[in-house]
Amino acid sequence: MPEHEPSATTPLLGGFRRSQPTTAKIWKNPIIDWPGITAQILILALVAIVWSYILAHPVILFTGHPLAQSLAILILTQSVLVLQPTHDAAQKRQGQRVHAVLNLAAFLLLVAGVTIIEVNKFRSHGPHFHSLHGYLGVLVAALIVLQYLVGFTMWAAPSLYGGDDRAKAVWKYHRASGYGLYVALLATVLTAVWTDYNRNLARIPAWLLVVVEAALLVVVVLRVNRAKLPFGAQKDQGTQVAVAGGDEH
Repeated sequence: MPEHEPSATTPLLGGFRRSQPTTAKIWKNPIIDWPGITAQILILALVAIVWSYILAHPVILFTGHPLAQSLAILILTQSVLVLQPTHDAAQKRQGQRVHAVLNLAAFLLLVAGVTIIEVNKFRSHGPHFHSLHGYLGVLVAALIVLQYLVGFTMWAAPSLYGGDDRAKAVWKYHRASGYGLYVALLATVLTAVWTDYNRNLARIPAWLLVVVEAALLVVVVLRVNRAKLPFGAQKDQGTQVAVAGGDEH
């Protein structure tokens, strides 16, 4: 007989997460528990891998592309972790502001990285979008712009969605698509190992990125609150009704 049913705030894969006091600073969210701390170690390791292999060779214009993109993913990881979790309205508002600022910083880095690669292509008369990495990068970039537009308008202009209540109903889908985009970004990084630049010069091992990225995804998913995702809401509501009706066993 379990001691209690999982609540609407239970993490996706278990109830280990420490509870963030409502008076705690929002910046502590990314390091409040061991998955958060582990995520910090892993994302820093990913950035260190990219930078060490890239900077082991002469710096050229293209060098800025992987450096900027890896920094963007580092910042986006903080943007995800800072909202895992928020416990009251004040923390949520503060978390949303931090989330928005971090996303803006990451977006500027992503734009810088894309600009560098395009300028480099024009200067060298190289083919555009001739690899899986290139195609995936364009697709993910377009989806990120859409994700940012939806997130910003939900926050700044909820009337576009029919009012505050309807805008809030979209948050679960915005959150779920954000996690999906995070996975897609890491996949885009991985596909870079099969580009000509990496095969001929940088030579970052694919297995190394697979190990680090897979572990990073695991610890990030461990902190996901299922009640804040579209597929978790109905289940949690059913659990709460059952408990309220005396059906807990």
